[in-house]
Amino acid sequence: MLTMAASPELQMDHLPSDPLLHILSYLSFRDLVHCSYVSRRLNDLSKHNPLWKSLCCKHWLLTDADRLQSGLSWYCLFKQYYSDLGRYIQYYAVLKRAWEQLKSFLQQRCPRMITSLKDGVTELELNNVEAQIGCKLPDDYRCSYRIHNGQKLVIPGLMGSMSLSNHYRSEVLLDVETAAGGFQQRKGMRRCLPLTFCFHTGLSQYMALEPAEGRRMCESFYPCPDQTAQDPSAIDMFITGSCFLEWFTAYVNNVVTGEYPIIRDQIFRYVHEKGCVATTDDITVSVSTSFLPELSSVHPPHYFFTYRIRIEMSSSASPEATCQLDSRYWKITTSDGNVEEVQGPGVVGEFPVMTPGKVHEYASCTTFSTPSEYMEGHYTFHRLANKEEVFQVAIPRFHMVCPPYREPSGQMQKTSTSYTSSFDDDEDFYYEDDDDNGDDFGNLRGINMAALEGARCPRHI
Repeated sequence: MLTMAASPELQMDHLPSDPLLHILSYLSFRDLVHCSYVSRRLNDLSKHNPLWKSLCCKHWLLTDADRLQSGLSWYCLFKQYYSDLGRYIQYYAVLKRAWEQLKSFLQQRCPRMITSLKDGVTELELNNVEAQIGCKLPDDYRCSYRIHNGQKLVIPGLMGSMSLSNHYRSEVLLDVETAAGGFQQRKGMRRCLPLTFCFHTGLSQYMALEPAEGRRMCESFYPCPDQTAQDPSAIDMFITGSCFLEWFTAYVNNVVTGEYPIIRDQIFRYVHEKGCVATTDDITVSVSTSFLPELSSVHPPHYFFTYRIRIEMSSSASPEATCQLDSRYWKITTSDGNVEEVQGPGVVGEFPVMTPGKVHEYASCTTFSTPSEYMEGHYTFHRLANKEEVFQVAIPRFHMVCPPYREPSGQMQKTSTSYTSSFDDDEDFYYEDDDDNGDDFGNLRGINMAALEGARCPRHI
C-alpha cells in the first residue's frame, strides 16, 4: 500500500522537464502558484522564466526591453507588477493597450493632445479621493487612472469635439482630483462622478458610482433635465456606456480606426455608416452623423442631430463633366412613420462647382420629436459646358438615432409635446478643397465660443 501511494509522486518526479513545462504553459498564474506547493520539482519548474515571460506579456504587456531595464527575472517582474497592480489584472492589459493605441494615433494625427495627458496617480491618491467623496471608485476606472490621470484642462478635449455655426463643444477627460470636486450629492444626481467637461457648454458625462434614482451602477450618461417637470431634480439620462471599460475602449476604438474624423487637430464625433455612400456617374456622396445631447431633451421630445456630407468628383472624370450644384431635395422619415419633403437652393448658402478631383464638404443640422429617423434625397446639378444639361446626384439614405435614454425612477409617463418643424436655409460651416483629402474642414465660420446652456438651434435641412 505504501508503495502504491508513493508511486504517483515518484513517477511525477522522474518525468522529463519538457512535457511538464508544456503542460504548465497552459496554466494561469494562480494555478502556477498552486503547483509550486505540490512538490519541490514542480516548485522549481513553476518558476521557469519562459512561463512567466508569457504571463508578463499577457497581463502587463511587458517586453524584453522592460525586463532588461528592470534587471529582474520574468518571475520576479511579474510579482513586482502584481504587488502594485494585482487588483486590476482583469482590466490592465485592455486599458493599457487602449491608451497606447490612442497615444500612437494622436502622436501622428493630433500631437498637441499628447502633451495634455497627465501621468498616472498612485493607489494612495485614489484612496484619498474615495475618502473625500465617501464612495468607492470602480476598479476599471481606478486602473485607467493609474495609467493616465486624464488630461490637463485645455482645448481641444481628448473625448471629442463638435462644431456648428453657433455652437462649439470639446470635452476634456477630467483628472481624478477635478472629477472629485464635481462629485454630485444633489437630488437627481446623487453619487455621480463627472468623467468629462466642456468649458463652453458646461456639458459633462457622468458615471454612477451607486445604483440610485433610476441609474445602474457604473453606467455612464449625459444628464438631461426634464423641462416639463415642476421638480428640477427630474433628470433623464442619455446612456453612453455600461461601465468605464466599455465607455473608454469603445471611444478609443472609434478614434484609432478612423471612425471619427480628425478636423484641425481635433477629434470630431461623427459616425459614418459603412454603406452610406452613393455614386452617380462621376460624383460620390457620403454622409456621417452625430447626436448632440446638450441640445436635446427627452421631455419635451427634442432630438438634435448634425450631419456631415462629402461630395467628391472622380479625378478621372472628363473636364467636360465640370458641373455646379443648384439645389437640394430631402425626404425625411421619422420613426413614427411621418414623411416630410424639403427642397431649397444650394447647400449652406453655397453653390459649389465640381471639377475632376474636387471635394466639397459641409455640415448641417436637424431636430426631430422622435428618437430616430432617416433622410435621403438628391442634389440637382447642371453642366457648366451646357447649362441645359441638368441631372440629379443621389444622396444615400442615412439614419440618425439618439443613444438609449432612461427616465428617473418613479417618473410619471408624460404625453409627448406637439412638434412643429421649421426649415431655414443652411447657414452652417463648409469646407472646400481641390484634392482628395477630406480630413480637414478648412475655415470654420462664425463659431460662437460662449456657453449655450439650454440653447436650441433652428432646424437646417
